[in-house]
Amino acid sequence: MKLDPELRLQILEKVGIYSNRFSILEPQILLSSKEVLDAPKEMTEGRRTSAYKYYGVSYLNHNLVFVNVRKIPDEKTLENTIVHELIHMRFPYLAHGKRFNKLVRQGLRGKTFSPYKKRSKINAI
Repeated sequence: MKLDPELRLQILEKVGIYSNRFSILEPQILLSSKEVLDAPKEMTEGRRTSAYKYYGVSYLNHNLVFVNVRKIPDEKTLENTIVHELIHMRFPYLAHGKRFNKLVRQGLRGKTFSPYKKRSKINAI
């Protein structure tokens, strides 16, 4: 796909909608390999120079997502990639697999997820 201002806006709108549904803070979105390379090295560490190989990459520690618009062939793949990367943000402990793919499918169908609650330690006396 070719990145133009209209497509950029559509992507940012979708990210906002899905972030809201998944009860996560809306991540910063990078949409080209150049934007990845222009970002501070500590933010894109690990998949800085190889990001161009993938449809998308989540940089969990910095609430940052790269969507490789140039590599994505169509609208359906674009939407799937956005949801896939945001599921990584919502469920950072979950690796690719059956459960992960099920969550992506549910997200694409419009499921909303409650806010993630960290377990707190209860001190018993």
